Amino acid sequence: MQVIVHGGAGSDPDEPEPRQAVLDEAAETGAGESSVLDAVEAAVRVLESSPRFNAGVGGAVQSDGAIRTDAGVMTSDREAGAACSMPGVEHAVSAARVVMEETPHVLVSGDHAVDLAADYGVVETGVDLWSDDTREKWEDLDSVPEGTPSEHLDWLREKFGGSPESAADGDNPKDHDTVGAVAFDPDRDEFAAATSTGGRWLALAGRVGDVPQIGSGFYAAPAGAASATGAGEDIAKTTLTRRAVRHLESGHDAQSAADRAIEEFAELTGSSAGVIVLDGDGNAGSAFNSDAMQTAVSSRYADE
Repeated sequence: MQVIVHGGAGSDPDEPEPRQAVLDEAAETGAGESSVLDAVEAAVRVLESSPRFNAGVGGAVQSDGAIRTDAGVMTSDREAGAACSMPGVEHAVSAARVVMEETPHVLVSGDHAVDLAADYGVVETGVDLWSDDTREKWEDLDSVPEGTPSEHLDWLREKFGGSPESAADGDNPKDHDTVGAVAFDPDRDEFAAATSTGGRWLALAGRVGDVPQIGSGFYAAPAGAASATGAGEDIAKTTLTRRAVRHLESGHDAQSAADRAIEEFAELTGSSAGVIVLDGDGNAGSAFNSDAMQTAVSSRYADE
């Protein structure tokens, strides 16, 4: 099993070494699994449990003071599942897997997604997702929005200036610390991709970005698989992971596919993002146009 993971594309992290250690652990954990779906789920669960990333514990806080998580998973036979806007769900990736395996749907949202995950007993719900860092940032705000959604948007404009989208982006370094994993099993010639996030800091309550959208935050096909991170609205508009896998289908290797996808993304949007890719020759690729994106790769085979 070969696994590559990322911890988000954004500004330079304050403590890169501890973050890298968690990423290394996640990749190693995923590589030890026996199926590509197990591999990406196991890897992402490690990252969701670490407050150093914007997924699960330590996820971004929305404008109403709630942390809501999103995730999506997909395999190369084009089975897919996603879950979004879930309060109190640490392992959103496991909720997404429930949607894929137990329902005829590809996306379930909100409290209904939480109830579905709880009903199948594979995800703890009602979890306190606040970290010391997110609680301190929230309490340091000189005011918090109240009232209707339009009043929340007015507060965001006044607080940060510009459009609601730029207000949601803000200058919080954890905004782009979305996590993801891609796995390849060369014995079965199978791929899987998974991505998980807490969204954007102070985004409008209920906002959902690219992460649980097929072809945007995650994508898998017979030619390979990809996971993305960065400016969520722009990733969704340009279907970044589908773009990367399309380059694999055109004959590019993983690194070339990642490079081309990010070059096109930058030209189309002017925003920052990152993507990780695996191809059928066992090549791993990653590219980003932000200040930094930490990744880790691990391979483990049956005869080892």
